[in-house]
Amino acid sequence: MRLFSCEGCGQLLYFENWRCEACGRLLGFLPDRGVLTALEADGTVLAAPQTAYRFCQNNGLGVCNWMVAQNQPEEFCVACRHNHLIPDLSVPGNDRLWARIEAAKHRLFYSLLRLGLPLENRADNPDHGLAFDFLADPSAPHAQGVMTGHNNGLITLALKEADDVVREKVRREMGEPYRTLLGHLRHESGHYFWDRLVAPDEALRNSFRALFGDDRADYGAALKAHYAQGASADWQQSHISAYATSHPFEDFAETWAHYLHIVDTLETAAAFGLKVRPRLARGHIAATIDFDPYDSRRFDQIIEAWLPVEFATNSMNRSMGLSDLYPFLLSEKVIEKLGFVHALMWLPMVLRQTAAHNLIEPLRPSLA
Repeated sequence: MRLFSCEGCGQLLYFENWRCEACGRLLGFLPDRGVLTALEADGTVLAAPQTAYRFCQNNGLGVCNWMVAQNQPEEFCVACRHNHLIPDLSVPGNDRLWARIEAAKHRLFYSLLRLGLPLENRADNPDHGLAFDFLADPSAPHAQGVMTGHNNGLITLALKEADDVVREKVRREMGEPYRTLLGHLRHESGHYFWDRLVAPDEALRNSFRALFGDDRADYGAALKAHYAQGASADWQQSHISAYATSHPFEDFAETWAHYLHIVDTLETAAAFGLKVRPRLARGHIAATIDFDPYDSRRFDQIIEAWLPVEFATNSMNRSMGLSDLYPFLLSEKVIEKLGFVHALMWLPMVLRQTAAHNLIEPLRPSLA
């Protein structure tokens, strides 16, 4: 995530800020420019004073501070246009939980826009566009609860995942080291983009199968076996998480999510001018993040910067008595899988649906 500041007074801002805490100006995010901007009292947008903007219609519900150019017909911003179903706001507390989900979803869309990925919604593509259902469990006793998942472009997220207590309880029950709303959304978007970027091209599917396994394996049976037997003892040698071992689809979605974790966190580190120079280190555990991770063709540059940052941030979390910020091991095989995801990002837009195998090979990371 980039670092933002108020054009009116220079105060540093969080991406989620709606108002500058120093000068009181309203703030809005301009997705077409990638900036969080301050507004004057007359509505002038300081980052683009010659262009008229208005807030997304969901701004009135307290869940979105993104803006739309006045000359565009859409009422909703580029992120909120993908909402299919939202929670029943007449139920007390649902508005608060939905707001948390929207904060995470807008961070997801920040990354997808920075990467220039295709973002059709259901108005653009009624059958396969990217859409979101944010659903509460039914009130009827013994009714089946909402399951988070993806189906043909429709991502469903259980509203209860926005409750920190519930989510932590599930995390412990599932034996997971990490469980967040943003992690859910990044993971489920991986399923969507596998359908969009990999599935249409035979050569890409073959490259995928060589790394992740055969996607034609029975998905339902694989998940059933995973929950019954768990992952093998040596799963960390080839997978980013235990859940990634359940099926190649889940392996890709987990890897996709971690690629977004890494790139966005590195952009934050670069925005703060972070340098890692441990005085006692004898190996290659130093990094200066002086490049744009979203714009780097070199995956080796990304991974070489990430490993020192990961070690430093994990160490700082431990100093606060917290769990590791990034509690995952990047084996050589996992790094190769991350390199596959990185290569997908650099396929030219016009070729993403018909990409050839020889476009992938030169972009793979060197593991020597």
